[in-house]
Amino acid sequence: MQMLAHLAPELETTQSFASMVDVKLFSGTNSRYLAERIADFYGQPLGDITLQRFSDGEMQPVINESVRGAYVFFIQSTFAPTENLMELLLMIDAAKRASAGYISAVIPYFGYARQDRKDKPRVPISAKLIANLLQAAGANRVMTMDFHADQIQGFFDIPVDHLKSEAIFIPYLQEMDLSNVTFASPDVGGVKRARIYAKYFERDLVICDKYRKRANEVAGMTVIGDVSGADVILADDLVDTAGTLCRAADIIMEKGAKSVRAMCAHPVLSGKALDNIQKSQLQELIVCDTIPFEKKLSKIKVLSTAKLFARAIRNTHEHRSISALFVEG
Repeated sequence: MQMLAHLAPELETTQSFASMVDVKLFSGTNSRYLAERIADFYGQPLGDITLQRFSDGEMQPVINESVRGAYVFFIQSTFAPTENLMELLLMIDAAKRASAGYISAVIPYFGYARQDRKDKPRVPISAKLIANLLQAAGANRVMTMDFHADQIQGFFDIPVDHLKSEAIFIPYLQEMDLSNVTFASPDVGGVKRARIYAKYFERDLVICDKYRKRANEVAGMTVIGDVSGADVILADDLVDTAGTLCRAADIIMEKGAKSVRAMCAHPVLSGKALDNIQKSQLQELIVCDTIPFEKKLSKIKVLSTAKLFARAIRNTHEHRSISALFVEG
């Protein structure tokens, strides 16, 4: 306690200095829908930036206000097309060359995160390459949500604020009757994620063990654990073609479950995903707004991450704890 008291004046001075530094929030083109909500919760409008295009398709972001010495936050998810990533890199470079004091890349959905290792010969580790590109462009910090694997943070030599979707999903689940719920992981790799919910709500956990013959195609799956009569909630980081989730839902129902829901932070939803979900035995799919989803589908519920990111941005600027925003399971 004495040590904390001794440090209090220094902390107050640091926070006072931080409050004197301008904060600038900017949005990439395809994440503006989320950036505007983040700015509203933060309490200030988005900065003025325009994207010019040459006749051959090249992009040139232009920051239309001074960022000299400022804390600059660029909000841009790097979902397809790859132009979203390129635009983010160019915005960061523009701010660096305009003498911004500190540059943070706020990437709600971090694309290429599934390519985080060499799982066969002669393939890139794309997640590492993206980390290198962000740092080379001039980013001093990265803020994101739900990496495909936590260890991707180790690809960076700059601070990474890895926010967790549990902070979004748990309040939603608390409004439901969970007395008959069993949590499930759709694959072995996601056990840690599902266990957080099972531990937090003191419920059982089951695992779906899958194997693939090729990418985006599940060849087989088994359920490890008892789901008889249970309301099962699957937890995953993203949903792409929805093949894994739909196969897991079918098998869980075959094993005697009463109902199946799923929670996935990132709604990639490529290919026939929407059709697969609509025809599946999933009662509900709960996702976050890290990727834009405008289609109306009765089974899909979208929860906003804007307030969480706004709080994380403020805590970063004021040198306050980011871990205070996490849900401890």
